[in-house]
Amino acid sequence: MEKPEKLKMTVQRRVILEEIRNAGTHPSTDELYLAVRQRLPDISMATVYRNLETLAEHGLIRRLWEVGAPRRYDGELADHYHVVCEQCGRVDDVPLEAVDGFLDEVRRVSDYDVQGYRLGFYGLCPDCRREAPDRRPAA
Repeated sequence: MEKPEKLKMTVQRRVILEEIRNAGTHPSTDELYLAVRQRLPDISMATVYRNLETLAEHGLIRRLWEVGAPRRYDGELADHYHVVCEQCGRVDDVPLEAVDGFLDEVRRVSDYDVQGYRLGFYGLCPDCRREAPDRRPAA
């Protein structure tokens, strides 16, 4: 078995990675492109996109996306979940402790040897709730 190819850290990749990790959010491809262009004015959208995919393939960032939504990226590699605003698309982290024991319970009630899962939460972010106070989250 061949060893995986070591990723060469080009200037473009380094800047993109820094921007994702320093964002404090889950930026979209477009948001990252605009941020990176502040530092590398001659970079193209294709270069940003290609390098985002390379960074994700090498496990340096995570891809986050929903069908019909813009692709977003996460620089936080520790296990965690996400909550997505259905109105504005904002994405925030949910710590593991919030669903602690979930996998054990699914294994217990299903009799499956569950190997993993994908879990996402949806609702209205605090900003959108303030803008539409008459809309209450579903129970």
